[in-house]
Amino acid sequence: MSFEMIFVLVMIIAMLIGLLFEVARPDMVVFSVLVIFLLSGILTTDEALSGFSNQGMLTVALLFIVAGAVQKSGLVDQLMTKWLRNSNSQLGSMIRFYIPTSAFSAFLNNTPIVVTFTPIIKKWCEERNIAPSKFLIPLSYVTILGGTITLMGTSTNLVVHGLLLDSGYEGFSLFTLAPVGIPVAIVGLLYIFFIGRHLLPDNKGFSQQMQENSKEYIAEMQVEETFKHVNASVKDAGLRDLKGLYLIEIIREKERISPVRSTTKIFAGDRLIFTGLISTIADLQKIKGLSLETGTDLKLDHLKNGTTDLVEAVVSHQSSLLTKSIKQSQFRSKYDAGVIAVHRNNERIKSKVGDITLRPGDTLLLLAGSDFIEKNKLSNDFYVVSSLDAPESLSQDAKKGFFSVGILVSMILLVTFGVLSMFKAMTLAVMIMLIARLISVTEAKQYVQFNVLLLIASSLGIGTAMTKTGLASWIADQLMAFGQPIGLIAILVIMYILTNIFTELITNSAAAALMLPIGLSMAQALELDPMGFAALVAIAASSSFITPIGYQTNLIVYGPGGYKFSDYIKVGTPLSILVMITAVTLINTIWF
Repeated sequence: MSFEMIFVLVMIIAMLIGLLFEVARPDMVVFSVLVIFLLSGILTTDEALSGFSNQGMLTVALLFIVAGAVQKSGLVDQLMTKWLRNSNSQLGSMIRFYIPTSAFSAFLNNTPIVVTFTPIIKKWCEERNIAPSKFLIPLSYVTILGGTITLMGTSTNLVVHGLLLDSGYEGFSLFTLAPVGIPVAIVGLLYIFFIGRHLLPDNKGFSQQMQENSKEYIAEMQVEETFKHVNASVKDAGLRDLKGLYLIEIIREKERISPVRSTTKIFAGDRLIFTGLISTIADLQKIKGLSLETGTDLKLDHLKNGTTDLVEAVVSHQSSLLTKSIKQSQFRSKYDAGVIAVHRNNERIKSKVGDITLRPGDTLLLLAGSDFIEKNKLSNDFYVVSSLDAPESLSQDAKKGFFSVGILVSMILLVTFGVLSMFKAMTLAVMIMLIARLISVTEAKQYVQFNVLLLIASSLGIGTAMTKTGLASWIADQLMAFGQPIGLIAILVIMYILTNIFTELITNSAAAALMLPIGLSMAQALELDPMGFAALVAIAASSSFITPIGYQTNLIVYGPGGYKFSDYIKVGTPLSILVMITAVTLINTIWF
């Protein structure tokens, strides 16, 4: 190994560690490594920036806009809501809902599908007294499975396609992956319907969890001068034996008192940190001299006159709120909303509300103005999955809804029959939508997830560094030396597992960008069709089922479903193995 190869390998390992331990946002970690390669001379300026002009990456940007316009129309939302009304049994509902959902996700970005359908499914489950946790992980999984069918099904496929074009290959057609993707989706759906659903936890909905899992929620009360038990002990003030409520900490100026004893005295100005039921906290607020601290002038009383809503919001993996406390992020001024409670899966948070440092997947209970959802539905900071009625803007003019879906279908047909490339078709679709005023330029910019694009473009640059220094070829040689004595199937399985591990630990696009150069090097050395290795990397990089952090749709349902990390391992591991066996068998048969 040359010094350059060792340097690139060390930096990539450091990058993987940084991504695994979430030292910063994923896009910034990967971009930082790209900058190091540029400054060290490993990459020229053109090579470092090549990812930013990659056709696959630019197509992903356009797909964000097209998918956002279709989602804005509310048409798919309305159709699925009506479709679900006639479903009652769990298995029947899953079959009725997930087969069309997987078909949608073959042609639409799966992230907006999951964001849109999560509140619909939750509401439907709660109306029928079914645990939403039985439906939300499957929602994420079926959109991932559906995304493996076509070129536009997921950003991973487009990234691999763009890399193939950059490497001088033909790239994928719209349905290149379909002979593998369709059987993989069928096998995955059968597993979910008949095995996976039995492994899912039976968690109550968010509102039921607030009533039953009180110790997972925290809220803050301010003691005012008018409180009649000022200077009395906690026990004498009646705050020790509250039903469904527990006083875990008292904050007195710079002092923190925890644990709180029965004999601890309460003084005016104290901040009382409770874990418990929101309903009990609301009753507690009726006591003169105790007020709920939300960080704004909004109070629970505002719910009565309709000027304020209770909103549930899940912190996204790309949120600007990460790594800061709620107070440091200036949540109040930024959103004009107060955080009443924070729910973090499988963890009891001991802290003042304002001091909590948010993590991806945290669910916030917010007291917000009635226009909060409307203002923040396009925000990258969190996915709003409120159980409230959808904002009026989702009930757009039906003609516009059908027109936007019609544009998408037309573009798919043009790509299918080879009239236009995927990039040209999506460019034309966006242009028509802007001219027809289905979306505004401002909305188009808001639909684009720039941090995702930065992550993809930076990952492509790092893949270039691996190829240029010879590291990709060296890794390919080591894998072949290990796998060749066993046979080609062993090499394919090793490639699949490595890509899949990277996907679970970092992100799907980064995993594809790192592993495709290795796959192409192996294809060249073995004198095999490189498209087979490209298909293997695309499927393996998309098939993230074992952790909530590997794929953003898994993260979106993490909080609303009340899942633990182990739930993904339990349900996702058998599915991941089944998908691997199916994909490797078919790829070996079709291409090799």
